Amino acid sequence: MSLKFGTSGLRGLSQDLKGKASAIYATAFARHLLASGMAKHGDPVLIGQDFRESSPAIAETCIGALTASGFKPLDCGALPTPALALYAMSMKTAALMITGSHIPADRNGIKFYRPDGEIDKQDENAISELARQVEKETLDVPSTSAENRETEAKQFFYDRNISLLPENALSGLKIGVYQHSTVARDMFVDVLKHYGADVVALGRSETFIPVDTEAVSADTLEKLKAWSAEHHLDAIISADGDGDRPLLADEQGTPLRGDLLGLITANFLKADVVVTPVTSNSGIEANGDFDVIRTKVGSPYVIAGMNEARSSGKNGVIGFEANGGFLTATPFTLNGKSVSPLPTRDCFLPLLAALQLVSKEHKPLSSIAAGYELPVAAADRLQDFPQEKSAALMAHLRSSRTNLESFLAPIGAVENTSDIDGLRVTLGNGNTIHFRPSGNAPEMRCYVEAANEDEADALLTRGLHLLNQFG
Repeated sequence: MSLKFGTSGLRGLSQDLKGKASAIYATAFARHLLASGMAKHGDPVLIGQDFRESSPAIAETCIGALTASGFKPLDCGALPTPALALYAMSMKTAALMITGSHIPADRNGIKFYRPDGEIDKQDENAISELARQVEKETLDVPSTSAENRETEAKQFFYDRNISLLPENALSGLKIGVYQHSTVARDMFVDVLKHYGADVVALGRSETFIPVDTEAVSADTLEKLKAWSAEHHLDAIISADGDGDRPLLADEQGTPLRGDLLGLITANFLKADVVVTPVTSNSGIEANGDFDVIRTKVGSPYVIAGMNEARSSGKNGVIGFEANGGFLTATPFTLNGKSVSPLPTRDCFLPLLAALQLVSKEHKPLSSIAAGYELPVAAADRLQDFPQEKSAALMAHLRSSRTNLESFLAPIGAVENTSDIDGLRVTLGNGNTIHFRPSGNAPEMRCYVEAANEDEADALLTRGLHLLNQFG
């Protein structure tokens, strides 16, 4: 089967996950909760899902498997992943989110939450081992319904988001919402209207559209620019399929990078510690009064870094990824109220922080973004790049300095390298290029930084060309 844990949860082909496989992993998760003492028989487990065609069937199977394992599933319907996580943490209960996030519609996945938040890599290993054992058994998965908690879960998250900013904080702004098939689409409109914004709903789709906030497609870029010009918008917001990664485009329809959104939000919160992967912009350290901890790519690594910071006595601890997903590990006071930690990726807080800055400074979003003077970063991916080929490439480049220098000779001289996650190379001219295989799909990602947009685009094109030529 194609199923495996990646940077955030279990992923694979929908046809492989439906049926017995989803029952196996739900059962394995249930046994892990019991064996670890994190839950007991009779406890509730929340179930959420995105709008993929395969998600309802997978959710139904998981509900049956959890029931057979002695738990009480509660159906939270289609809602953003951070909404499910927040509601589960408030109840101190476990949860499953059926979603493939931003990956194509023929794929899906499951995100697992302990009563205290996201599972970590040790949990992943334990669940995988239990799944191998369960796979040998004959499972009796009943067809059963679950108590519906969709309204309560959504309201709980909505109430959090309308408490973050002052009343009418976005009054005077005209904001587009690219709704496509994200489960955050309706709440986006409701929250923005609460803050007084003039909202224009755009591009709603009943067919699932995979929107990758870290590598925005040419088709999406074209739509954003056209809508911005047609409606004279101050900004356009959107998210990936399960609503945990934000997308924010400026008044010209140009998306801001997710790590810039994270930086804006860190300053908005007056954070003391920022935890972010090595793929986030190298200019972050110089743009805030906070300590920076770099990690591998993936929310489990960011969460581990945040937990380490908390354990050392730090306050004001946040994390974010280059895709824009934002996490908080400690409480923050906003609008005169204490906001509880949400140590899982959230798209709402960073979007609201950036939009309030536009309203407060009376400047175009493009001007605010330029003011940070970050190195220009760009990223893209090669799809249908077999994982075996990715592994062979990384082994070849790491095996000797000569191999690496020869491979990169058409681009530039190798100055230094980092292999925290993938292989990141600083070139002789100060630019950087970073190759990283996807952890859960047949894809190879390429990240670059350069002094200006033309250099970054050229470096990215040449980097992708080198990858294409390998093997």
